[in-house]
Amino acid sequence: VQLVESGGGLVQPGGSLRLPCAASGFTFSTYAMSWYRQAPGRERELVAGINRYGGSTNYADSVKDRFTITRDNFNNTAYLQMNSLKPEDTAVYFCRASSWYDNYWGQGTQVTVAS
Repeated sequence: VQLVESGGGLVQPGGSLRLPCAASGFTFSTYAMSWYRQAPGRERELVAGINRYGGSTNYADSVKDRFTITRDNFNNTAYLQMNSLKPEDTAVYFCRASSWYDNYWGQGTQVTVAS
């Protein structure tokens, strides 16, 4: 089982990034997907989630209207589109696959928002 995040990097405030999470080794379409982030000295927090079919999403209040989570069940990939980035969005971003009996985590990708 693998979840591999990519797309992180350094971006200026107001900029955008798109983070893919490529999944393998399990039946992707049967798992809900979510993105979490963890900033230095802080607990890991839920950023966004999407159900198995992509018909239902949820977001943390801090990212609502700026971030969008989507998934492509044909290509076994989940995405986090991040717009209007702020310095407080700086963190390591992790994707997670979860079902009622199991869950998997990726290794994370660093996002730094600074001018």
